[in-house]
Amino acid sequence: MELVPETHFDEWMSQRYHLLWPELYEESLITATVSFLADLAGAGPALEFGIGTGRIALPLSERGVRVEGIELSPAMVEQLRSLPGAADVEVTIGDFATAKLAGRFSLVYLLRNTITNLTTQEEQVACFANAAKHLVPGGSFVIENNIPEIERLPPGETLHVFVQTPVHLGFEEFDVARQVAVSRHYWLHDGEVRSFSSPHRYVWPADLDEMASQAGLRLRERWSDWTRLPFDAESRSHISVWQKAGGGR
Repeated sequence: MELVPETHFDEWMSQRYHLLWPELYEESLITATVSFLADLAGAGPALEFGIGTGRIALPLSERGVRVEGIELSPAMVEQLRSLPGAADVEVTIGDFATAKLAGRFSLVYLLRNTITNLTTQEEQVACFANAAKHLVPGGSFVIENNIPEIERLPPGETLHVFVQTPVHLGFEEFDVARQVAVSRHYWLHDGEVRSFSSPHRYVWPADLDEMASQAGLRLRERWSDWTRLPFDAESRSHISVWQKAGGGR
């Protein structure tokens, strides 16, 4: 049996994912994301690394794109399987940096900072190599990731609050020596305070471009968001598209 890294997404979280991060389920965001990915996938199949509960995979499948996924958390996959349209999406439980599927895809995509769940440079490099192996010539690898907020920290500070609402407090604790940020969340849910934390290896776009180059991928385009807002020095996130050689694009 293949050993895979520990998952931080358990049954409690998988069942409440849409309640804990409601902003991820805004109709305009899902529509823009699905349209962007569908344009890249074209007639070919798509593979989602870290498919989770199918937030994007299911509506992308409904658009007529055949979607497969790799997911480390059995609890997240179980939740996906309970949703309409799940029968059309095939999911492999495993580590998306190393798991191998039989097919080849016109699009591989990795959303919502999930590349940083791989907490070593070696794992992140392996992820790019794995994406390249699953792509057809001319296929695209897409990553959605934030810009590390470490540059906004005052001298001597290590904490950055990224969300603060009446029911949700989230902040990062940076360890510059290891290039790791521990993300900590506290929710007020059903009258109780629930907490969640996970380590992340933060990366800049230039770091990802170097990993892509090592995997034989070249940067095709980069945007600030799914609506193709231009990426610039003020951008706090990026949507990057790298392309595998060949295919005539």
